[in-house]
Amino acid sequence: MRLTIAHETFYKFEEPAKHSIQYLRMTPGSSACQQVLSWSVSTQGTLTPWIDGFGNSVHVSTIDNEHDEIKVVVEGVVDTFDTSGVLASRDGLPPQLFLRDTPFTEIGEATLALAEEVKESIASDTLSGLHNLTNLIADKVTYLSGATTVETSAEEAVVAGSGVCQDHAHIFLTCARWCGIPSRYVSGYLLAGQGNDSHVASHAWAESYLPGLGWVSFDPTNRQSATEEYVRLAIGFDYMGAAPVRGSRLGGGVEEMSVKVQVEQTQN
Repeated sequence: MRLTIAHETFYKFEEPAKHSIQYLRMTPGSSACQQVLSWSVSTQGTLTPWIDGFGNSVHVSTIDNEHDEIKVVVEGVVDTFDTSGVLASRDGLPPQLFLRDTPFTEIGEATLALAEEVKESIASDTLSGLHNLTNLIADKVTYLSGATTVETSAEEAVVAGSGVCQDHAHIFLTCARWCGIPSRYVSGYLLAGQGNDSHVASHAWAESYLPGLGWVSFDPTNRQSATEEYVRLAIGFDYMGAAPVRGSRLGGGVEEMSVKVQVEQTQN
């Protein structure tokens, strides 16, 4: 499937900022599930490319002069392939690395209760058990736009009973890691309106490592594994390591942010 992606992030400041730096994890890589045909990242800042410790392609954007807005635009075309949601394990990172907890994925009373519901099924049949966890999260935590923030932890989202795809992914990671399954966060894009329950084209899900199989994707928001409608951008321990845009600035006061993402299927 050929997907054309346009993603614009716009920041407006109440007063001029003197310096800004942003880390842009907005460039997909080619793999068994996708081939990047063209891709561009543009902003008014000076762009410096590098590869982070997870193998993600990153651009560092630096603006040293006064500015009261920042616009980041990415555009590209990606061919995607259906791998039944499975990627080979040979990506240079030891799977056991992804048993590590973070402040977003620390086990708590509510997340522990979810994990205990599926621990026996995961122990007896890992793949089936993780699909059970996927559906359990979707049942217990309703997708509700605006219900949480980028600072919300998995435990907080379960207690609230609602959240977004980021929260679903964090809850999955929390429970799967507690059950001893290496699991990582994935950011990316999803072609909406293709029979799934996606609400926005910018998306997040999880991948778990199963020996003999590789990294298997699980998307609690849509109760499925990744298909050819998904484009992977970055991986990490949690949102903070894979967020499309992170940064800081000197001055500027209160900011307003708007995001536009469009993913369309085009002809090969």
